[in-house]
Amino acid sequence: MTGSQDSPTFRLAYVPGVTPDKWVRIWNDRLPEVPLTLLSVPPHEAPGVLRAGGADAALLRLPVDGTDLSAIPLYTETTVVIVPKDHLLTALDEATTADLADDIVLHPLDDALTWERLPGRPALERPATTADAVELVAAGIGLLVVPQSLARLHHRKDLTYRPLTDAPQSRVALSWPEERTTDLVEHFIGVVRGRTANSTRGPKPPAAAERRSAGAGSAGRKGGAGAPRKGAGKGTAKNTGKGSGKGGAPARGSGGSSRGAAGRRRRSR
Repeated sequence: MTGSQDSPTFRLAYVPGVTPDKWVRIWNDRLPEVPLTLLSVPPHEAPGVLRAGGADAALLRLPVDGTDLSAIPLYTETTVVIVPKDHLLTALDEATTADLADDIVLHPLDDALTWERLPGRPALERPATTADAVELVAAGIGLLVVPQSLARLHHRKDLTYRPLTDAPQSRVALSWPEERTTDLVEHFIGVVRGRTANSTRGPKPPAAAERRSAGAGSAGRKGGAGAPRKGAGKGTAKNTGKGSGKGGAPARGSGGSSRGAAGRRRRSR
């Protein structure tokens, strides 16, 4: 747990293109007393930020090198090719890598995809970032293949994109240092996996704790003084039945038997 016991916080790193908004809203609803801080980090820096303790967990792209970081794959992104709006590929609903054979395909240093063989013709130099590569596409220098989320992030009016059906795909995962699997990390795992508030591991939301306390208090009041204990009524009726007959008359073998014996003694005298 980050911070002091009295004021815990949770720091979540994320790489460009990943949108954690939905999970942050769920976190804030369930744990409003634990602030969640978002940290945007370059893709290649995300694992180092976790190892250095700069974040409790990160939403990043696989693969993650090393065995010290745990990772839960969340979803797989569609791969697209970014092209100028007047490019021939815009006539297609979707394309293949073979359709890029005659074009220069840019390969930025922060490429989010793992290629065995890059399609198209190589550029003379690799752009430093995906953002730089998008600028070159707009300038008519080449095309760019990226996860769809990055195409949306770097949207421009003069560019568009088409799905690329046979290209590598990017998998987004939640990752954290295995040796620092805290209660708050467990809670965020539950959030991204869609667990309900009651089934999520880690600290329970205050509202749920208050409901449980209120339920326990009601149960205590029901079983408090002045209310008969379970089974008490049955025991009283049973004991009364043994000592009384119908209509409150003494049962046989009780007071009636004593009066009969006294009468017999008077007659014998």
